[in-house]
Amino acid sequence: MELYKPLLPGVLPDPMRLLSRQGFLPTAAAAAAVFAVLLLASARLAAQGVEAQQNSPVVVAATETARETGVAEVVSHDYEWHDASRDRAVPVRLYLPVATAGRRTLPLVVFSHGIGGSRRGYSYLGAYWASHGYASLHLQHVGSDRSLWAGNVFNLVGRLQGAAQEEEAIARVADLRFALDQLLSHPEVGQRIDPERIVAAGHSYGANTILLALGARIERQGRIIDLAEPRLKAAMLLSAPPFYGETDVARILSGISVPTLHITATEDIIRIPGYYSGAEDRIAVFEAMPGARKVLAVFEGGSHSMFTDRAATGGVTLNPLVKAATRELSLAFWQKVFGGGDAALRDWPARHNGIVARYVAGGS
Repeated sequence: MELYKPLLPGVLPDPMRLLSRQGFLPTAAAAAAVFAVLLLASARLAAQGVEAQQNSPVVVAATETARETGVAEVVSHDYEWHDASRDRAVPVRLYLPVATAGRRTLPLVVFSHGIGGSRRGYSYLGAYWASHGYASLHLQHVGSDRSLWAGNVFNLVGRLQGAAQEEEAIARVADLRFALDQLLSHPEVGQRIDPERIVAAGHSYGANTILLALGARIERQGRIIDLAEPRLKAAMLLSAPPFYGETDVARILSGISVPTLHITATEDIIRIPGYYSGAEDRIAVFEAMPGARKVLAVFEGGSHSMFTDRAATGGVTLNPLVKAATRELSLAFWQKVFGGGDAALRDWPARHNGIVARYVAGGS
């Protein structure tokens, strides 16, 4: 049995068989329809970029952030790490505030990208966090990264299916754990990181990765798959996917005890023939999360990919407003997690009431 196939929004376990089984089309027509959808999707992704940030230099994001916040310098470092125990590359990008004399150790955010992304993604978050005194480590998961969109388009189905296998879902969490080990033991930057102040964030597939790392547990063949990483103190979940094929989400999430911030939009929707995942799925994950230390923000309108570095998706006017509000909310959430009070969290909805459809903040 497979762990991630029912968890990943936007990827069908077996698209032709699913359409045929549900009576949408006979098998041959289903195949043609799926390939047509994938061809269109591939062309769209190639034109717009799954992660438009791939062609956006980090220095640009850092410069724009500096203008916004008044912090002058943010730097980034790329590392080509390799996990010999799994024979798997783990490329990362690390955003840091420029070192100054007497600077204290930094809290760390570990970021996991969505399917087809890379370490270059979500720079609008990484540079912003660094400008506010955080380190931000952006992982690249080589089994489900931007390489999926390269090569023969007629093999795209197989590549997507491979990225949705149980082995890759588990490997992504192992990437996170390995990257943490590497960073904390790094001879140059390891001493700048506070090992007691580590949080995580992820978008879509990346949010699923973070949920598993927080302690979400799936049962397979009588065995509980528990991938909890105890060093994570909190998490931000952008467009968190549902656990498809599972009937008791609360039971799956029952082992999670850290604070969580859930962010979505009313049009955070994925549509593929025979498959649908709407914003209600993200809200269901929030509602099933145990305890009161959780926050939900739902933007009005938007799109699923609005939370990437892409500038136009979700609306050319709304997109930058949501990005700015998301950055601000994430920082307020991290500050509360690390004992800085909740005044910024309380004030946030009023500051962005023109674009916020729903806001729920639990207790401490």
